[in-house]
Amino acid sequence: MKKNIQMPISQETAKTLKAGDYVSLSGILYTARDAAHKRLYETLESHGELPLDIRGQTIYYMGPSPAREGRVIGSAGPTTSSRMDAYTPRLMEEGLIGMIGKGKRSREVLDAIIKHQGVYLAAVGGAGALLSKCIVESEVIAYEDLGTEAIRKLRVEAFPAIVVADCRGGNLYEMTGHPEQM
Repeated sequence: MKKNIQMPISQETAKTLKAGDYVSLSGILYTARDAAHKRLYETLESHGELPLDIRGQTIYYMGPSPAREGRVIGSAGPTTSSRMDAYTPRLMEEGLIGMIGKGKRSREVLDAIIKHQGVYLAAVGGAGALLSKCIVESEVIAYEDLGTEAIRKLRVEAFPAIVVADCRGGNLYEMTGHPEQM
């Protein structure tokens, strides 16, 4: 069963999601990849102020290609999430609730998801052109010098994803397929 989720994901909603759930996201989310995560982390470590309030927000690990004529954004597929693992627990301490990417996460990130009652979602890799059709607005809000890795604020409608790791320790990549585990 697919769940329709209004973004940003509330803590209450995050608590209801289980590994294996299909979701359709509508509302606001942010993009950030490796270089942006490093800057966010360094800013926090030097007691600086982040360029956006990440409390209760979701970050999509994606760097878009240039928009074609008449489009809001170019291809917008997920990147490998583990590249952000060194920074994610610290961002979750600051209130980040959700992440969207692809691939497995480290034990430290999975533990942070449980501790901070968050959620990790996967978008379909290789489907960037299709996913871009769900993005109705895109605006660079920080680190413009990073080009495609700048932080963007996106408004999405019916963006498809699947819950990979939930706040109770469920992990889609570790399930064996028995119905009682799903």
